[in-house]
Amino acid sequence: MSKQPLSDYPRPQFFRYSYKSLNGFWDYKITKNPEIPVDFDGKILVPYSPETSLSGVNHILQPDEYLFYRLKFLLGDFEVKDKVFLQFLAVDQIAEVYLNGEFLGKHIGGFLPFSFEIKQFLKEENELIVKVQDLTDTSYHSRGKQKLKHGGIWYTPQSGIYFPVFIESVSNDYIESVKITPDIDNQKVILNVKSSVDMVNVELFDKSLQIAANQDVHIKTDKMRLWSPEDPYLYTLKMSTPHDEVFSYFAMRKFSLVKDDKGITRLGLNNKPYFMKGVLDQGYYQDGLLTPSSYDSYVKDVKFVKSLGFNMIRKHIKIEIPRWYYECDKQGIIVWQDFVNGGENYKLSTVVFPLIFGKHHNDHDYKKFSRQNEEGRKEATQEFKDTINYLYNIPSIGLWTIFNEGWGQFDSKDVYSELLKLDNTRLYDHASGWHDQGVSDTKSYHVYFKPFKLKNPKKSGKRAIILSEFGGFVLAIKDHMMEGNHVYKSFKNEVEWLTKYNETIKRDVIENIPKGLSAIVYTQLSDVEEELNGFITFDREVVKLNPDVVKRINDKIKY
Repeated sequence: MSKQPLSDYPRPQFFRYSYKSLNGFWDYKITKNPEIPVDFDGKILVPYSPETSLSGVNHILQPDEYLFYRLKFLLGDFEVKDKVFLQFLAVDQIAEVYLNGEFLGKHIGGFLPFSFEIKQFLKEENELIVKVQDLTDTSYHSRGKQKLKHGGIWYTPQSGIYFPVFIESVSNDYIESVKITPDIDNQKVILNVKSSVDMVNVELFDKSLQIAANQDVHIKTDKMRLWSPEDPYLYTLKMSTPHDEVFSYFAMRKFSLVKDDKGITRLGLNNKPYFMKGVLDQGYYQDGLLTPSSYDSYVKDVKFVKSLGFNMIRKHIKIEIPRWYYECDKQGIIVWQDFVNGGENYKLSTVVFPLIFGKHHNDHDYKKFSRQNEEGRKEATQEFKDTINYLYNIPSIGLWTIFNEGWGQFDSKDVYSELLKLDNTRLYDHASGWHDQGVSDTKSYHVYFKPFKLKNPKKSGKRAIILSEFGGFVLAIKDHMMEGNHVYKSFKNEVEWLTKYNETIKRDVIENIPKGLSAIVYTQLSDVEEELNGFITFDREVVKLNPDVVKRINDKIKY
């Protein structure tokens, strides 16, 4: 492992050259004393959480423990301009940050980035301290699939810094952000470049323009090449002020609901019905858990998904480093992005029984959905909004999943309405699996242990029907597995597995397409700890099934 892993610039959607990675070996200490320590226990490899083997620590942080990081670093040849930002792409779960003895601030939430402006505190030799506490599933904070008593579909909890850390230097006239909205119906893209200056230079569509900052600017094109999984064309975008320069990209594409020639509501891409066939991807790796060992892992995963004949990935209860989304943009994979769940301890009757009995509940019942804490509901709603703002410019994201299987679900009608104000350019699944409240763009099903059969839909139906989880077939590979299986269907060999997969695709998918089925998500890309239902093993060393055979089966799925 490199002494500075994941050191390449992590944000292709907002690229600058003034960058210094702070990944590498930091000092660490795990203690029950909340005071900043003088002595440290040893070295931890950032950005890997202490629970991972790659970190070199192998310790599960408990709710009553504090994890301290210390990094001493020199500025060296790093150019200090008017402002310097210290950027964290994710720290789980509660972080306090100090630089050279000065308190920079506190951040709560384990899945979104945050930053501090630090120039006034910088020296040639610097000491950075990060104090972390992770309450995991003992609080209402968002936690995703992490659980202290892990097993089955709940995984090893992780804490601390698990995505890249870096500093970035900019001028006073720097470009703070950009919002990019393609509009293929009017052959234009809408840019809103945020900056302290009045005018910004942009280069796109083979044009060089000067546009107003801090407002929507509509830029038309005479020639438009649409993005799709079959032709994932990306346009380049350069933005500059007299002393700042940022590189980005975008795509001309549109996700919407459309009617087919029989009047059935379908998911649409670029105003045409488009069957989205995807795989569930939880973004876990055996050695780094939520963090890949290298960005090449992202490249290989996305290429593997395409080799299986899928055109979509459902990113399940996790937000990735921006470079993962870049691979989907570039290689042509539609992304369904889940928001990260939280809440108090989930009730079995709420999150599991509906799979068997199919009963839906009103999600204003906060007690039933483990969402009694008002502050937790407010925090989750804000995180959903922050997630949309953070990932808004990703061309490949075509659908937001708000809640999954009742995990911390609440007020989904109201939440959906609020999120629609932020982004009405994508589709929404407000309740994936069950506890449907009758809103958003999709009617979503999870089916694992019985055949899936639709009745012929009414032609005037307003929502598209999606099978957002199914399958989960297990083929365990000796010496490449953890003990466990959860409760999925197991097979002895590849032939048995492929036979069942082929039968299921025909019965549950192809036969339901004329009845309104518009998309599927197979569970899942890789094994994850005790779940052994992946196309590949958790360590990514064994491809369990012939990709060409799987692709031939998947190629039959179409309108």
